[in-house]
Amino acid sequence: MAKQQKFYVVWKGAEPGIYTSWTDCQLQIKNYKGAIYKSFTTREEAEHAFATPAYVYLKKSQTVTHEPEEKKIPENFDLNCLAVDAACSGNPGPMEYRGVYLLTGQEIFHFGPMYGTNNIGEFLAIVHGLALMKQKGINMPIYSDSRNALNWVKQKKCKTKLERTAKTEELFRLIERAEKWLNENQYTTPLRKWETDLWGEVPADFGRK
Repeated sequence: MAKQQKFYVVWKGAEPGIYTSWTDCQLQIKNYKGAIYKSFTTREEAEHAFATPAYVYLKKSQTVTHEPEEKKIPENFDLNCLAVDAACSGNPGPMEYRGVYLLTGQEIFHFGPMYGTNNIGEFLAIVHGLALMKQKGINMPIYSDSRNALNWVKQKKCKTKLERTAKTEELFRLIERAEKWLNENQYTTPLRKWETDLWGEVPADFGRK
């Protein structure tokens, strides 16, 4: 059974508002003293709550609604990093990817949609992040939840089984450009696996599961 969608209201946090994932909510309340937030099952409830003083909803004995502890980003997690992810409607199908800066929740880059696969999108997202870091002279970790993509980047080869056709030609040119960059450039940017089972969905997730 699919997990029920929740809507998280942040009355007091880094950026008050309504969020559709626990991870996004955490980014607003983590290390924010006195953060006030609560989850709701419908957007209508959340919108009404956000327009209402928090004390109406929060009792002294139940100030917040928590997700399971094991799905929280660790308290000592360094948010000065980039998270990347891809989404694909069908596999193959319309694919897109993006990178998000965890400290602010800002989307740093977005590409697509273009016909492809999720693994290819994950691979291209990591290389896009690496190239951007080197261009800007920034050295902070990049997190991806795809072991395949991380291995492909390490091996400097996108080992996709997608057939190269007229429909995928443009995508394969991007793959070749990414592989060329990996073979011609050195980088010190740490590449790390986002531990979804422990921390929840990667913050760059498109929320389409």
